[in-house]
Amino acid sequence: MNTKAAPAKAGEKPAVNLNKLDQAAILLMSMGEAAAADVLKHMGPKEVQRLGTAMAQLTNVQQYEVEVVLNNFMDEVRTQTGLGMGADGYIRNMLVSALGEDKAHGLIDRILLGGNTTGLDTLKWMEARSVADIIRNEHPQIQAIVLAYLDADQSAEVLTYFPEKVRLDVMLRVASLDTVQPSALQELNNILEKQFSGNAGSQTKDIGGYKTAAEIINNLESSVSGDLMDSIREIDEDLGTQIQDLMFVFENLKEVDDRAIQALLREVSSDILILALKGADEELQEKIFANMSKRAAELLRDDLEAKGPVKVSDVETAQKEILTIARRMADAGEITLGGGGEDMI
Repeated sequence: MNTKAAPAKAGEKPAVNLNKLDQAAILLMSMGEAAAADVLKHMGPKEVQRLGTAMAQLTNVQQYEVEVVLNNFMDEVRTQTGLGMGADGYIRNMLVSALGEDKAHGLIDRILLGGNTTGLDTLKWMEARSVADIIRNEHPQIQAIVLAYLDADQSAEVLTYFPEKVRLDVMLRVASLDTVQPSALQELNNILEKQFSGNAGSQTKDIGGYKTAAEIINNLESSVSGDLMDSIREIDEDLGTQIQDLMFVFENLKEVDDRAIQALLREVSSDILILALKGADEELQEKIFANMSKRAAELLRDDLEAKGPVKVSDVETAQKEILTIARRMADAGEITLGGGGEDMI
């Protein structure tokens, strides 16, 4: 965690500038192992990973910062009531009414089943290498369905453990996916039967397509994604164009409106931002500076100048982390990402 406190007058504690993720990490660290573990049981793999990383990065947390986090939490708790206790039926009906049966189906399972998800969902908790080993000898269409089902960044990491020709074949299949029949999902659960259990359900599932392929390729290293896109275009130029139009890369942040940039910056630590901007062009750097306070922009400029040479891989990792935050915020409706294509996020 890297926060900058505003200057304080004599006898006053400095103002605390913690993003929501850091606050959640501090709160969990303050609860004790057992209580924190109970909270994490109700979260998905991505949330657990993000919180675990944030907790690991906590350094030199001051007592007054802990007090601020606890006070903020208590303020939130005071606004809550007992409404909703045991209201599974109400939640199910509400989500179906709001989102429709198809969109609500997977979300309902995730909310109501919590940590007891099975089958394909269990893969989301596994290391990418383990997932790759499980599906390595399966038919490419099965591999494509698995990658389309997982989160894009995990799928991209799994893809790195495959030979180049396999990557190309699988990504072409991901881009061509539309809906998956229950029999296909049942086949996947049968493949995983020894490790996991679960039922396939009776409805087709919308996964894959150009957007999913673009998101997975976005999460690959630049050299790998570039070679893969070149190969896709050689086989099917129109398909390559469709995927390219939906890809959102770090440089596309130049096209995002100022209000969204400001919201995004509030969720990004200064350490990650500095690393990411080391690989950005001057136009994007100025875009970032323009959406910060004058003082904060000056500090960031100084930090960038003082930062010595950094590894390209570290820059790419920082940029991907910011893009992950941006996509999450876009999915939650907090910001809108412009860029190459319509409905990108």
